[in-house]
Amino acid sequence: MSSAIHDTLATTGVWYFTDMLTTEQSRETAARIESLGYSALWIPDTLGRDPFVNAATLLGATSELIVATGIANIHMRHPGMMKQGAFSLAELSGGRFVLGLGVSHAPMVEGLRQLPYEKPLATMRTYVDAMNASMYMGVPPAEEPLTVLAALGPKMLAMAAEKTAGAHPYWTTPEHTAQAREIMGPDALLCVEQKCVLTTDAEIAHEATRDQLGMYADLPNYRNNWLRLGFTDEEIDSRAPRFLDAVMAWGDEAAIADRIQAHYDAGATHVCIQPVNTEDRSQPDWRLLEALSPKG
Repeated sequence: MSSAIHDTLATTGVWYFTDMLTTEQSRETAARIESLGYSALWIPDTLGRDPFVNAATLLGATSELIVATGIANIHMRHPGMMKQGAFSLAELSGGRFVLGLGVSHAPMVEGLRQLPYEKPLATMRTYVDAMNASMYMGVPPAEEPLTVLAALGPKMLAMAAEKTAGAHPYWTTPEHTAQAREIMGPDALLCVEQKCVLTTDAEIAHEATRDQLGMYADLPNYRNNWLRLGFTDEEIDSRAPRFLDAVMAWGDEAAIADRIQAHYDAGATHVCIQPVNTEDRSQPDWRLLEALSPKG
């Protein structure tokens, strides 16, 4: 594992959808995130920009920031092409790219993309093996890019530690982080996403959380994980305050910082915060990012 990236990821990063920003706005956003001292910017692979094109844009606008996919959908790309993209970006950026892979969700893969979605664990294992075995004949990066897996359940977490550098859990809690660390052992990367709202008004925080949950609450991978964590279907469906408070960090700067630290105390290597903006959804909440800046 690249010790340089591992050390860099010890600093908090940012998770953000840049798809609704113009290319120039995306570049400016990445540069500003870097200037605040955050270590990494995690980007999605949904129905917007191609994540590898987007990553190249963001890497070109920065000099130290790590750019990571959170996550690249394995059903959309041949394993050899996934490796080509990752290696190209790692070489382009001097080693500042992390490849996050995931099986996505059946409604996304079968419904929107009309592709087969079967046996996620076996599919991922076969995919990672095929990707690692694929030939790459371009100029190689100085070090192979790190790969992490979107993992929530115990079997996928265990495989993430076995087959890759680690895991990238999404929509989780510090309790899940502790469970993941126990499953994965002490050495695997554990890069945890945490959504945050900078407000002390519970009504505003809960409404923002309900809005963020949107379709996620009905996706089996997330729901099953919340059920394993002890929430009930009724709590999830009704958006009970106990559930909302568990999955969203909110409050003043100190309260949100405490939630982030709770993940680190539970064993996270890296926490990437998603700065939910309740006033302008087209922009991250810069107040929050400035308040929590690793530069202080």
